[in-house]
Amino acid sequence: MKSTKEIYVCLYAKEFPVQALLRLRPELREHPCVVMEGEPPLEQVCSLNRKARTLGLAGGMTRVEVNTFAGIAVLARSLEEETAAKAALLECAGGFSPRVEDASTDVAFLCAIDIAGTEKLFGAPEMLARNLLTRVRALGVAACAAVSANFHAALALAKDLTPRAPVQVIPAGEEAAALAALPLPVLDLTQDQADVFSLWGIRTLGMLAALPENELTARMGQTGRVLRQTARGERPHLLQPQEPRFALAERMELESPVEALDALLFVVNRMLEQLILRASARVLALAEVSVKLTLEGGVTHSRTVRPAVPTNDRALWLKLLHLDLEAHPPQAAILAVALEAEPGSTSKVQLGLFSPQLPEPDRLDVTLARLRALVGEGNVGSAVLEDTHRSDGFRMEPFRISGAEPNLQEPAALRPAARRLRPAEAAFVTMLAKRPRTFIFRQRRYTVERAYGPWRSSGDWWNSSLWGCEQWDLIARADDRRMLNCCLMRDVLRDAWQMAALYD
Repeated sequence: MKSTKEIYVCLYAKEFPVQALLRLRPELREHPCVVMEGEPPLEQVCSLNRKARTLGLAGGMTRVEVNTFAGIAVLARSLEEETAAKAALLECAGGFSPRVEDASTDVAFLCAIDIAGTEKLFGAPEMLARNLLTRVRALGVAACAAVSANFHAALALAKDLTPRAPVQVIPAGEEAAALAALPLPVLDLTQDQADVFSLWGIRTLGMLAALPENELTARMGQTGRVLRQTARGERPHLLQPQEPRFALAERMELESPVEALDALLFVVNRMLEQLILRASARVLALAEVSVKLTLEGGVTHSRTVRPAVPTNDRALWLKLLHLDLEAHPPQAAILAVALEAEPGSTSKVQLGLFSPQLPEPDRLDVTLARLRALVGEGNVGSAVLEDTHRSDGFRMEPFRISGAEPNLQEPAALRPAARRLRPAEAAFVTMLAKRPRTFIFRQRRYTVERAYGPWRSSGDWWNSSLWGCEQWDLIARADDRRMLNCCLMRDVLRDAWQMAALYD
Protein backbone atom coordinates (compact mmCIF):
# COMPACT_ATOMS: atom_id res chain seq x y z
CA MET A 1 0.00 0.00 0.00
CA LYS A 2 1.23 3.52 -0.78
CA SER A 3 2.04 5.70 2.17
CA THR A 4 -0.85 8.08 2.95
CA LYS A 5 -1.45 10.76 5.51
CA GLU A 6 -4.34 8.81 7.02
CA ILE A 7 -4.83 5.07 7.38
CA TYR A 8 -7.33 3.27 9.56
CA VAL A 9 -7.96 -0.26 10.77
CA CYS A 10 -11.59 -0.98 11.55
CA LEU A 11 -12.28 -3.78 14.04
CA TYR A 12 -15.78 -5.26 13.77
CA ALA A 13 -17.38 -7.95 15.97
CA LYS A 14 -20.98 -8.72 15.04
CA GLU A 15 -23.57 -10.30 17.33
CA PHE A 16 -21.72 -8.74 20.22
CA PRO A 17 -24.29 -9.52 22.99
CA VAL A 18 -23.91 -13.27 22.45
CA GLN A 19 -20.14 -13.03 21.97
CA ALA A 20 -19.76 -11.10 25.23
CA LEU A 21 -21.62 -13.87 27.10
CA LEU A 22 -19.83 -16.78 25.42
CA ARG A 23 -16.44 -15.16 26.04
CA LEU A 24 -16.40 -16.51 29.61
CA ARG A 25 -18.48 -19.59 28.77
CA PRO A 26 -16.31 -21.56 26.33
CA GLU A 27 -18.31 -24.76 26.91
CA LEU A 28 -21.28 -23.16 25.06
CA ARG A 29 -19.39 -21.93 21.99
CA GLU A 30 -20.01 -25.15 20.06
CA HIS A 31 -23.75 -25.10 20.83
CA PRO A 32 -26.50 -22.98 19.25
CA CYS A 33 -27.09 -20.01 21.56
CA VAL A 34 -29.51 -17.10 21.58
CA VAL A 35 -29.65 -14.03 23.81
CA MET A 36 -33.07 -12.84 24.96
CA GLU A 37 -33.93 -9.26 25.86
CA GLY A 38 -37.04 -7.83 27.46
CA GLU A 39 -39.46 -8.60 30.26
CA PRO A 40 -41.08 -12.06 30.40
CA PRO A 41 -43.17 -13.21 28.63
CA LEU A 42 -42.41 -10.62 25.95
CA GLU A 43 -38.74 -11.54 25.55
CA GLN A 44 -37.26 -11.48 22.07
CA VAL A 45 -34.02 -12.68 20.52
CA CYS A 46 -31.60 -9.76 20.26
CA SER A 47 -28.49 -11.73 19.26
CA LEU A 48 -27.56 -15.29 18.27
CA ASN A 49 -24.50 -17.19 17.14
CA ARG A 50 -23.86 -18.79 13.75
CA LYS A 51 -24.93 -22.29 14.81
CA ALA A 52 -28.30 -20.99 15.97
CA ARG A 53 -28.79 -19.06 12.73
CA THR A 54 -28.01 -22.22 10.76
CA LEU A 55 -30.89 -24.03 12.52
CA GLY A 56 -33.30 -21.33 11.34
CA LEU A 57 -33.49 -19.02 14.34
CA ALA A 58 -33.52 -15.27 13.72
CA GLY A 59 -33.52 -12.03 15.63
CA GLY A 60 -36.86 -10.87 16.99
CA MET A 61 -38.19 -14.37 17.76
CA THR A 62 -40.18 -14.73 20.95
CA ARG A 63 -39.53 -17.19 23.78
CA VAL A 64 -42.37 -19.42 22.54
CA GLU A 65 -40.85 -19.61 19.06
CA VAL A 66 -37.37 -20.37 20.44
CA ASN A 67 -38.76 -23.19 22.59
CA THR A 68 -39.91 -25.02 19.46
CA PHE A 69 -36.23 -25.70 18.68
CA ALA A 70 -34.42 -28.45 20.58
CA GLY A 71 -30.97 -28.10 22.14
CA ILE A 72 -30.87 -24.28 22.16
CA ALA A 73 -28.95 -22.53 24.94
CA VAL A 74 -30.99 -19.49 25.99
CA LEU A 75 -29.11 -16.70 27.79
CA ALA A 76 -30.33 -13.42 29.25
CA ARG A 77 -28.67 -10.27 27.97
CA SER A 78 -26.14 -8.76 30.38
CA LEU A 79 -25.18 -5.14 29.78
CA GLU A 80 -22.52 -5.41 32.51
CA GLU A 81 -20.72 -8.25 30.73
CA GLU A 82 -20.99 -6.40 27.41
CA THR A 83 -19.44 -3.33 29.00
CA ALA A 84 -16.55 -5.40 30.41
CA ALA A 85 -15.97 -7.13 27.05
CA LYS A 86 -16.10 -3.82 25.20
CA ALA A 87 -13.56 -2.29 27.57
CA ALA A 88 -11.24 -5.26 27.01
CA LEU A 89 -11.47 -4.85 23.21
CA LEU A 90 -10.86 -1.09 23.32
CA GLU A 91 -7.92 -1.71 25.62
CA CYS A 92 -6.58 -4.26 23.12
CA ALA A 93 -6.98 -1.77 20.26
CA GLY A 94 -5.22 0.89 22.32
CA GLY A 95 -2.15 -1.35 22.46
CA PHE A 96 -1.58 -0.66 18.74
CA SER A 97 -2.38 3.07 18.64
CA PRO A 98 -3.55 5.68 21.16
CA ARG A 99 -6.01 7.11 18.58
CA VAL A 100 -9.09 4.89 18.81
CA GLU A 101 -12.67 5.91 18.06
CA ASP A 102 -15.57 3.81 19.29
CA ALA A 103 -18.39 3.45 16.75
CA SER A 104 -20.24 0.52 18.31
CA THR A 105 -23.96 -0.08 17.84
CA ASP A 106 -26.45 -1.77 20.13
CA VAL A 107 -25.68 -5.27 18.82
CA ALA A 108 -22.18 -4.94 17.34
CA PHE A 109 -18.75 -3.78 18.45
CA LEU A 110 -17.09 -1.40 16.01
CA CYS A 111 -14.03 0.76 16.44
CA ALA A 112 -11.55 2.48 14.14
CA ILE A 113 -7.84 2.75 14.91
CA ASP A 114 -5.63 5.42 13.36
CA ILE A 115 -2.41 3.51 12.54
CA ALA A 116 -0.62 6.20 10.54
CA GLY A 117 3.10 6.07 11.32
CA THR A 118 3.06 2.68 13.05
CA GLU A 119 4.78 0.70 10.27
CA LYS A 120 8.14 0.66 12.03
CA LEU A 121 6.54 -0.70 15.20
CA PHE A 122 4.07 -3.26 13.87
CA GLY A 123 5.00 -3.73 10.22
CA ALA A 124 2.70 -3.38 7.22
CA PRO A 125 -1.00 -2.56 7.84
CA GLU A 126 -2.10 -6.06 6.88
CA MET A 127 0.35 -7.59 9.37
CA LEU A 128 -0.89 -5.22 12.07
CA ALA A 129 -4.50 -6.18 11.33
CA ARG A 130 -3.73 -9.90 11.59
CA ASN A 131 -1.84 -9.41 14.86
CA LEU A 132 -4.79 -7.40 16.16
CA LEU A 133 -7.20 -10.22 15.34
CA THR A 134 -4.89 -12.73 17.04
CA ARG A 135 -5.03 -10.67 20.22
CA VAL A 136 -8.81 -10.33 19.94
CA ARG A 137 -9.31 -14.07 19.42
CA ALA A 138 -7.26 -14.70 22.58
CA LEU A 139 -9.87 -12.62 24.43
CA GLY A 140 -12.57 -15.02 23.20
CA VAL A 141 -14.13 -12.76 20.54
CA ALA A 142 -14.42 -13.44 16.80
CA ALA A 143 -13.93 -10.29 14.71
CA CYS A 144 -12.91 -8.98 11.30
CA ALA A 145 -10.59 -6.11 10.33
CA ALA A 146 -10.53 -3.84 7.30
CA VAL A 147 -7.78 -1.36 6.37
CA SER A 148 -8.34 1.79 4.34
CA ALA A 149 -7.16 5.36 4.01
CA ASN A 150 -10.84 6.40 4.34
CA PHE A 151 -12.52 6.06 7.72
CA HIS A 152 -16.01 5.23 6.47
CA ALA A 153 -14.75 2.92 3.76
CA ALA A 154 -12.97 0.82 6.38
CA LEU A 155 -16.15 0.67 8.50
CA ALA A 156 -18.34 -0.37 5.58
CA LEU A 157 -15.92 -3.03 4.34
CA ALA A 158 -15.41 -4.55 7.81
CA LYS A 159 -19.16 -5.17 8.15
CA ASP A 160 -19.19 -7.40 5.06
CA LEU A 161 -16.14 -9.53 5.88
CA THR A 162 -16.54 -13.20 6.85
CA PRO A 163 -14.56 -15.45 9.26
CA ARG A 164 -13.04 -17.24 6.25
CA ALA A 165 -11.41 -14.00 5.06
CA PRO A 166 -11.32 -11.78 8.15
CA VAL A 167 -8.76 -9.24 6.87
CA GLN A 168 -8.91 -7.04 3.78
CA VAL A 169 -6.87 -4.04 2.73
CA ILE A 170 -8.14 -1.35 0.33
CA PRO A 171 -5.25 0.22 -1.64
CA ALA A 172 -5.26 4.00 -1.58
CA GLY A 173 -7.34 5.44 -4.41
CA GLU A 174 -9.29 2.19 -5.01
CA GLU A 175 -11.97 2.67 -2.36
CA ALA A 176 -14.87 2.98 -4.84
CA ALA A 177 -13.97 -0.23 -6.65
CA ALA A 178 -13.53 -2.15 -3.39
CA LEU A 179 -16.90 -0.97 -2.05
CA ALA A 180 -18.91 -1.38 -5.25
CA ALA A 181 -20.05 -4.96 -4.59
CA LEU A 182 -21.09 -4.39 -0.95
CA PRO A 183 -24.83 -4.50 -0.14
CA LEU A 184 -26.60 -1.35 0.99
CA PRO A 185 -27.27 -2.57 4.59
CA VAL A 186 -23.59 -1.92 5.47
CA LEU A 187 -24.49 1.80 5.52
CA ASP A 188 -26.97 1.36 8.40
CA LEU A 189 -29.81 2.98 6.47
CA THR A 190 -33.04 4.02 8.09
CA GLN A 191 -36.19 2.15 7.10
CA ASP A 192 -37.39 5.07 4.94
CA GLN A 193 -34.06 5.28 3.11
CA ALA A 194 -34.00 1.52 2.56
CA ASP A 195 -37.55 1.65 1.12
CA VAL A 196 -36.64 4.46 -1.29
CA PHE A 197 -33.55 2.69 -2.61
CA SER A 198 -35.54 -0.54 -2.93
CA LEU A 199 -38.11 1.25 -5.12
CA TRP A 200 -35.29 2.64 -7.25
CA GLY A 201 -33.71 -0.81 -7.60
CA ILE A 202 -30.50 0.21 -5.84
CA ARG A 203 -29.01 -2.83 -4.10
CA THR A 204 -25.22 -2.25 -3.89
CA LEU A 205 -22.88 0.60 -3.06
CA GLY A 206 -21.64 0.62 -6.65
CA MET A 207 -25.15 1.32 -7.90
CA LEU A 208 -25.55 4.07 -5.31
CA ALA A 209 -22.20 5.62 -6.25
CA ALA A 210 -23.26 5.73 -9.93
CA LEU A 211 -26.29 7.95 -9.21
CA PRO A 212 -26.00 11.62 -10.28
CA GLU A 213 -25.08 13.70 -7.25
CA ASN A 214 -27.35 16.71 -8.03
CA GLU A 215 -30.48 14.60 -8.71
CA LEU A 216 -29.86 12.45 -5.60
CA THR A 217 -29.40 15.57 -3.45
CA ALA A 218 -32.57 17.11 -4.86
CA ARG A 219 -34.63 14.04 -3.88
CA MET A 220 -33.01 13.05 -0.55
CA GLY A 221 -31.29 16.23 0.59
CA GLN A 222 -27.83 16.31 2.12
CA THR A 223 -28.35 12.80 3.51
CA GLY A 224 -28.35 11.41 -0.02
CA ARG A 225 -25.16 13.31 -0.84
CA VAL A 226 -23.42 11.91 2.28
CA LEU A 227 -24.52 8.34 1.43
CA ARG A 228 -23.15 8.72 -2.10
CA GLN A 229 -19.82 9.98 -0.75
CA THR A 230 -19.64 7.00 1.58
CA ALA A 231 -20.36 4.57 -1.27
CA ARG A 232 -17.56 6.12 -3.33
CA GLY A 233 -15.08 6.08 -0.40
CA GLU A 234 -14.81 9.88 -0.44
CA ARG A 235 -16.65 10.90 2.72
CA PRO A 236 -14.38 12.94 5.02
CA HIS A 237 -14.19 12.29 8.73
CA LEU A 238 -12.71 14.03 11.76
CA LEU A 239 -11.47 11.33 14.11
CA GLN A 240 -12.77 11.67 17.66
CA PRO A 241 -10.37 9.49 19.63
CA GLN A 242 -10.98 8.36 23.16
CA GLU A 243 -8.14 7.06 25.28
CA PRO A 244 -8.99 3.52 26.35
CA ARG A 245 -8.78 3.23 30.13
CA PHE A 246 -6.61 0.37 31.32
CA ALA A 247 -8.72 -1.34 33.97
CA LEU A 248 -8.33 -5.03 34.73
CA ALA A 249 -11.92 -5.98 35.50
CA GLU A 250 -14.17 -8.89 34.55
CA ARG A 251 -17.78 -9.60 35.44
CA MET A 252 -20.00 -12.62 34.94
CA GLU A 253 -23.65 -13.10 35.85
CA LEU A 254 -24.57 -16.68 36.69
CA GLU A 255 -27.52 -18.44 35.05
CA SER A 256 -28.58 -19.91 38.41
CA PRO A 257 -27.57 -19.21 42.03
CA VAL A 258 -24.38 -20.97 43.10
CA GLU A 259 -23.69 -22.12 46.65
CA ALA A 260 -20.79 -24.59 46.23
CA LEU A 261 -17.32 -23.04 46.42
CA ASP A 262 -15.94 -25.44 43.78
CA ALA A 263 -18.50 -24.25 41.23
CA LEU A 264 -17.60 -20.64 41.99
CA LEU A 265 -13.88 -21.30 41.53
CA PHE A 266 -14.62 -22.90 38.15
CA VAL A 267 -16.00 -19.51 37.03
CA VAL A 268 -13.25 -17.51 38.73
CA ASN A 269 -10.62 -19.60 36.93
CA ARG A 270 -11.83 -18.40 33.52
CA MET A 271 -11.98 -14.79 34.65
CA LEU A 272 -8.45 -14.99 36.05
CA GLU A 273 -7.27 -16.36 32.71
CA GLN A 274 -8.58 -13.25 30.94
CA LEU A 275 -7.10 -10.86 33.51
CA ILE A 276 -3.67 -12.50 33.27
CA LEU A 277 -3.83 -12.48 29.47
CA ARG A 278 -4.57 -8.74 29.40
CA ALA A 279 -1.89 -7.94 31.98
CA SER A 280 0.74 -10.04 30.16
CA ALA A 281 0.04 -8.15 26.93
CA ARG A 282 1.38 -5.04 28.67
CA VAL A 283 4.30 -6.87 30.30
CA LEU A 284 2.62 -6.54 33.70
CA ALA A 285 1.61 -8.93 36.45
CA LEU A 286 -1.30 -9.03 38.87
CA ALA A 287 -0.37 -7.46 42.20
CA GLU A 288 -3.82 -7.59 43.84
CA VAL A 289 -7.11 -9.26 43.01
CA SER A 290 -10.46 -8.27 44.53
CA VAL A 291 -13.48 -10.52 44.18
CA LYS A 292 -16.96 -9.07 44.63
CA LEU A 293 -19.85 -11.51 44.91
CA THR A 294 -23.44 -10.40 44.43
CA LEU A 295 -25.61 -12.51 46.73
CA GLU A 296 -29.30 -13.19 46.95
CA GLY A 297 -31.11 -10.37 48.66
CA GLY A 298 -28.95 -7.65 47.10
CA VAL A 299 -26.04 -8.18 49.52
CA THR A 300 -22.43 -8.09 48.31
CA HIS A 301 -19.46 -10.03 49.67
CA SER A 302 -16.01 -8.62 48.88
CA ARG A 303 -12.56 -10.06 49.52
CA THR A 304 -9.08 -8.90 48.46
CA VAL A 305 -5.98 -11.05 48.04
CA ARG A 306 -2.48 -9.61 47.68
CA PRO A 307 0.58 -11.90 47.54
CA ALA A 308 4.08 -10.86 48.49
CA VAL A 309 5.15 -10.19 44.89
CA PRO A 310 3.11 -9.61 41.69
CA THR A 311 2.65 -12.77 39.67
CA ASN A 312 0.77 -14.16 36.67
CA ASP A 313 0.62 -17.71 38.02
CA ARG A 314 -3.07 -18.57 37.57
CA ALA A 315 -2.87 -21.67 39.76
CA LEU A 316 -1.39 -19.59 42.59
CA TRP A 317 -4.11 -16.94 42.37
CA LEU A 318 -6.80 -19.61 42.29
CA LYS A 319 -5.35 -21.29 45.38
CA LEU A 320 -5.09 -18.01 47.30
CA LEU A 321 -8.67 -17.05 46.45
CA HIS A 322 -9.81 -20.55 47.38
CA LEU A 323 -8.18 -20.36 50.81
CA ASP A 324 -9.49 -16.83 51.44
CA LEU A 325 -13.08 -17.64 50.44
CA GLU A 326 -12.93 -20.86 52.41
CA ALA A 327 -11.96 -18.88 55.51
CA HIS A 328 -14.53 -16.14 54.78
CA PRO A 329 -17.41 -17.85 52.92
CA PRO A 330 -20.40 -15.89 51.56
CA GLN A 331 -23.55 -16.18 53.63
CA ALA A 332 -25.99 -16.65 50.72
CA ALA A 333 -26.21 -18.04 47.21
CA ILE A 334 -24.12 -16.21 44.59
CA LEU A 335 -25.79 -14.49 41.62
CA ALA A 336 -22.85 -12.68 39.97
CA VAL A 337 -19.07 -12.56 40.21
CA ALA A 338 -16.81 -9.57 39.54
CA LEU A 339 -13.02 -9.56 39.62
CA GLU A 340 -10.84 -6.45 39.70
CA ALA A 341 -7.06 -6.54 39.64
CA GLU A 342 -4.31 -4.02 40.29
CA PRO A 343 -1.33 -4.39 37.94
CA GLY A 344 2.26 -4.50 39.13
CA SER A 345 5.65 -4.90 37.54
CA THR A 346 7.15 -8.34 37.21
CA SER A 347 10.28 -8.84 39.28
CA LYS A 348 13.29 -10.92 38.35
CA VAL A 349 16.00 -12.00 40.77
CA GLN A 350 19.42 -13.03 39.50
CA LEU A 351 21.25 -15.34 41.89
CA GLY A 352 24.99 -15.67 42.19
CA LEU A 353 26.70 -18.64 40.66
CA PHE A 354 27.39 -20.16 44.08
CA SER A 355 24.37 -18.74 45.93
CA PRO A 356 21.88 -21.19 47.45
CA GLN A 357 18.48 -21.58 45.82
CA LEU A 358 15.91 -19.25 47.37
CA PRO A 359 12.44 -20.59 48.24
CA GLU A 360 9.73 -19.74 45.74
CA PRO A 361 7.61 -16.75 46.86
CA ASP A 362 4.36 -18.41 45.78
CA ARG A 363 4.94 -21.23 48.27
CA LEU A 364 5.29 -18.61 51.02
CA ASP A 365 2.02 -16.97 49.95
CA VAL A 366 0.12 -20.24 50.08
CA THR A 367 1.64 -21.08 53.47
CA LEU A 368 0.64 -17.68 54.87
CA ALA A 369 -2.88 -18.07 53.51
CA ARG A 370 -3.23 -21.45 55.19
CA LEU A 371 -1.93 -20.01 58.46
CA ARG A 372 -4.43 -17.15 58.29
CA ALA A 373 -7.21 -19.69 57.84
CA LEU A 374 -6.03 -21.52 60.97
CA VAL A 375 -5.13 -18.75 63.43
CA GLY A 376 -7.09 -15.76 62.15
CA GLU A 377 -6.65 -12.86 59.75
CA GLY A 378 -4.87 -10.53 62.18
CA ASN A 379 -2.42 -13.04 63.59
CA VAL A 380 -0.16 -13.62 60.57
CA GLY A 381 2.21 -11.14 58.98
CA SER A 382 4.94 -8.73 60.02
CA ALA A 383 4.99 -7.12 63.46
CA VAL A 384 4.95 -3.30 63.31
CA LEU A 385 5.55 -1.12 66.38
CA GLU A 386 2.86 1.38 67.29
CA ASP A 387 3.44 4.92 68.55
CA THR A 388 2.71 4.15 72.20
CA HIS A 389 4.43 3.34 75.50
CA ARG A 390 2.41 0.19 76.07
CA SER A 391 4.53 -2.90 76.58
CA ASP A 392 2.66 -4.82 73.84
CA GLY A 393 2.27 -1.86 71.50
CA PHE A 394 2.45 -3.52 68.08
CA ARG A 395 0.15 -4.69 65.32
CA MET A 396 0.33 -7.28 62.57
CA GLU A 397 0.42 -6.17 58.95
CA PRO A 398 0.38 -8.36 55.81
CA PHE A 399 3.79 -9.53 54.72
CA ARG A 400 5.35 -7.32 52.05
CA ILE A 401 8.64 -7.36 50.19
CA SER A 402 10.01 -3.83 50.20
CA GLY A 403 11.44 -2.44 46.99
CA ALA A 404 13.69 -0.02 48.89
CA GLU A 405 17.44 -0.35 48.93
CA PRO A 406 18.78 -2.57 51.72
CA ASN A 407 20.11 -0.90 54.82
CA LEU A 408 23.91 -0.90 54.64
CA GLN A 409 24.48 0.36 58.19
CA GLU A 410 26.63 -1.68 60.52
CA PRO A 411 24.65 -4.09 62.69
CA ALA A 412 23.91 -2.97 66.22
CA ALA A 413 25.63 -4.57 69.20
CA LEU A 414 24.18 -7.82 70.43
CA ARG A 415 21.62 -7.48 73.20
CA PRO A 416 19.78 -10.01 75.34
CA ALA A 417 16.62 -11.33 73.69
CA ALA A 418 13.36 -11.06 75.62
CA ARG A 419 10.78 -13.78 75.04
CA ARG A 420 7.34 -12.37 75.79
CA LEU A 421 4.86 -14.69 77.45
CA ARG A 422 1.44 -14.34 75.85
CA PRO A 423 -0.59 -14.48 77.93
CA ALA A 424 1.51 -13.57 80.95
CA GLU A 425 1.73 -16.35 83.54
CA ALA A 426 0.90 -15.98 87.21
CA ALA A 427 3.73 -15.83 89.79
CA PHE A 428 3.68 -15.74 93.59
CA VAL A 429 6.16 -13.19 95.00
CA THR A 430 7.48 -12.59 98.51
CA MET A 431 8.64 -9.03 99.25
CA LEU A 432 11.42 -7.90 101.58
CA ALA A 433 12.02 -4.16 102.15
CA LYS A 434 9.63 -3.43 99.26
CA ARG A 435 11.74 -5.52 96.86
CA PRO A 436 11.09 -9.04 95.50
CA ARG A 437 12.91 -11.61 97.58
CA THR A 438 11.57 -14.98 96.41
CA PHE A 439 8.92 -16.08 93.90
CA ILE A 440 7.32 -19.27 92.64
CA PHE A 441 7.03 -19.71 88.87
CA ARG A 442 5.92 -22.87 87.08
CA GLN A 443 5.96 -24.83 90.34
CA ARG A 444 9.59 -23.94 91.01
CA ARG A 445 10.86 -21.68 93.81
CA TYR A 446 13.45 -19.02 92.97
CA THR A 447 15.54 -16.77 95.18
CA VAL A 448 16.27 -13.30 93.82
CA GLU A 449 19.97 -12.49 93.64
CA ARG A 450 19.69 -9.16 91.83
CA ALA A 451 16.66 -6.94 91.32
CA TYR A 452 16.44 -3.89 89.05
CA GLY A 453 13.48 -1.59 89.35
CA PRO A 454 10.78 -0.79 89.80
CA TRP A 455 9.93 1.01 86.56
CA ARG A 456 6.44 2.37 86.33
CA SER A 457 4.73 1.72 83.00
CA SER A 458 1.28 1.92 81.51
CA GLY A 459 -0.49 2.34 78.24
CA ASP A 460 -1.40 5.64 76.64
CA TRP A 461 -1.41 8.75 78.80
CA TRP A 462 -5.20 9.08 78.65
CA ASN A 463 -5.72 5.52 79.91
CA SER A 464 -7.57 5.19 83.22
CA SER A 465 -4.84 2.91 84.62
CA LEU A 466 -2.14 5.57 84.27
CA TRP A 467 1.21 4.24 85.52
CA GLY A 468 -0.64 1.27 86.93
CA CYS A 469 2.15 -1.33 86.43
CA GLU A 470 5.54 -1.93 88.01
CA GLN A 471 8.25 -3.73 86.09
CA TRP A 472 11.11 -5.61 87.77
CA ASP A 473 14.06 -7.19 85.96
CA LEU A 474 15.35 -10.04 88.13
CA ILE A 475 18.26 -12.46 88.24
CA ALA A 476 17.15 -15.44 90.30
CA ARG A 477 18.38 -18.91 91.14
CA ALA A 478 16.30 -22.00 91.84
CA ASP A 479 16.95 -24.49 94.60
CA ASP A 480 18.68 -26.77 92.06
CA ARG A 481 21.06 -23.87 91.16
CA ARG A 482 19.31 -23.20 87.83
CA MET A 483 19.53 -19.53 86.79
CA LEU A 484 16.57 -17.51 85.56
CA ASN A 485 16.64 -14.00 84.07
CA CYS A 486 13.12 -12.65 83.88
CA CYS A 487 10.78 -9.68 83.89
CA LEU A 488 8.08 -9.57 86.58
CA MET A 489 5.11 -7.20 86.27
CA ARG A 490 3.00 -6.07 89.25
CA ASP A 491 -0.46 -4.67 88.66
CA VAL A 492 -0.59 -1.94 91.31
CA LEU A 493 -4.35 -1.55 91.15
CA ARG A 494 -5.03 -5.26 91.67
CA ASP A 495 -1.79 -6.08 93.55
CA ALA A 496 -1.21 -9.08 91.26
CA TRP A 497 2.09 -10.40 89.96
CA GLN A 498 2.70 -11.92 86.51
CA MET A 499 5.71 -13.25 84.64
CA ALA A 500 5.87 -11.05 81.54
CA ALA A 501 9.06 -12.15 79.77
CA LEU A 502 12.14 -14.38 79.97
CA TYR A 503 15.60 -13.17 78.97
CA ASP A 504 18.02 -15.41 77.08
